[in-house]
Amino acid sequence: MTSTSSSATTGDAGATDGGPLFVVISGPSCAGKDSVLGALRERHYPAHFTVTATTRPKREGESFIRSVSESGFAELLENNGLLEHAEVYGHHYGVPKAPLREAIEGGQDIIMRVDVQGAATIKKLVPATVLIFLTLASVAEIEARLRSRGEDDETTVQRRLKAAVRELDELPKFDYAVVNERDRLDETVDQIEAILLAERCRIGRDKVAL
Repeated sequence: MTSTSSSATTGDAGATDGGPLFVVISGPSCAGKDSVLGALRERHYPAHFTVTATTRPKREGESFIRSVSESGFAELLENNGLLEHAEVYGHHYGVPKAPLREAIEGGQDIIMRVDVQGAATIKKLVPATVLIFLTLASVAEIEARLRSRGEDDETTVQRRLKAAVRELDELPKFDYAVVNERDRLDETVDQIEAILLAERCRIGRDKVAL
C-alpha cells in the first residue's frame, strides 16, 4: 500500500484564500442598489462599503454618496485619487482610491455601487473584480420606479429609461445577475450574500491589486 502524506491528501488550506473580495454592484436606475448595500450593512456584513464622490447634491436618504465641490473633484482627479470617474447627466462621479487601499490592507472585502459604464472600467483596472448586475423584473417596472420617485420631468424620465434599456444590453458582461423583485429586498440580499460566499470559496481566485 502506498502511503500519502497528509499535505498531499488535504491540500493547502490557504490555497483557496485569494484575499479580500472586490465587488461591484451595478445595474439600471431604480434597481435598488443603495437599498441592497444598506441592507447588507444592517446585517453587519464585514465589508468596506464604498462611498462615491459626486458633484451633484446628495438626495435624501442616500448613504453611499458624498457631495463634493467641482474644485474638490478636480483636485481628486489631478492627484490620481480616483479609481474610476465619469460624467452622468452633467454631474461628475468617482470612486476614491485611498479608502479602497486601506480596506484591502486591512483584509476587508470591498463592496461598491457604480453605473454600468463604471463597472466595465473597474473590471479592466482590477480583473479580480466580481461584477453583480442588479435589475428589476421588466422595463415596465424600471419605468414605474422612475416615475414613483417624482423627481424628474417627462424628458428626464424618458432619457433615464432609454439609458436603462442600453444598460440591460450589457448584462452578459457581468458575472452574476440578480432580479430585485418588488417587496422582496430580503430575498435579493440573501442572493447577494450567497454570491459573496461562493466567491470566497472559489478555488484559484485572483488577489486584488490596486
